[in-house]
Amino acid sequence: MKEVKLAKSAGFCFGVKRAVDMVYKEVDIKDRIYTYGPIIHNEEVVNDLASKGVHVIEGRDELAEIESGGTIIIRSHGTSEADYKLMEKKGLDVIDATCPFVKKIHNIVREHSLAGEQIIIIGNKEHPEVEGIRGWCKGPVYVIENEQELENIVIETGKKVCIVAQTTFNYNKFKELVEIIEKKVYDIIAVNTICNATEERQTEAGKLASESDAMIVIGGRHSSNTQKLYQICENECNNVLFIQKLDDLQLDELASVRSVGITAGASTPNNIIEEVWQACQKKILENY
Repeated sequence: MKEVKLAKSAGFCFGVKRAVDMVYKEVDIKDRIYTYGPIIHNEEVVNDLASKGVHVIEGRDELAEIESGGTIIIRSHGTSEADYKLMEKKGLDVIDATCPFVKKIHNIVREHSLAGEQIIIIGNKEHPEVEGIRGWCKGPVYVIENEQELENIVIETGKKVCIVAQTTFNYNKFKELVEIIEKKVYDIIAVNTICNATEERQTEAGKLASESDAMIVIGGRHSSNTQKLYQICENECNNVLFIQKLDDLQLDELASVRSVGITAGASTPNNIIEEVWQACQKKILENY
């Protein structure tokens, strides 16, 4: 029997859906709307919003140049305290669409850094979520993603350490790095700030990939959580395809497989997932 299985957790997570919905709501009632960075890492959504007049502001230099009086929406990844204050200083109407789970991390690092603790963020230092988290720390902060980077950090003797994670980081890797840090530092507090939806999505994707002849991962090329899904699936399946939309999929590659699994990153709209799922179903049935 040939079959196509779609992961139950594929597609928009709570934080992304909330942010996107907030932008579309503002489009209907306001002019001169900006988002601070792409609202999500999905070109289809960003292009659609651009067609409705939403402008993307890339970084602090562009932010400093825009005129006051407009509306700016902080994306689900969040931003630094300094950027937030600059928006208010410029007289912009600031709508904060930061994911509540990310906002929680901001509060944790701010509180613990004010208490004099060393902050360690486990995640990708170039990711906007991590850059935003760093911007709420009131003292030195390390960002690490692997064991090699961990070797370069120096913790002051007697210093208490607070560890948090990027919400989309691989949970098992987070645990491994925390265990290594625990062997080096006596007094630490490790807060698992990985989103539950991320853990569930990663676990389900790995299981589905292990049961499938081919695995399709749908999401933006710049989406951190989608890249991690792809890596997890590659560990479980020899035939993994990474696509952004249906047009990227070579359906003929599925002609000889018996089972196809599909998952999608947190920034992938349901209509794209549905299109891919239906196309795969049709192709599989044609060759059955």
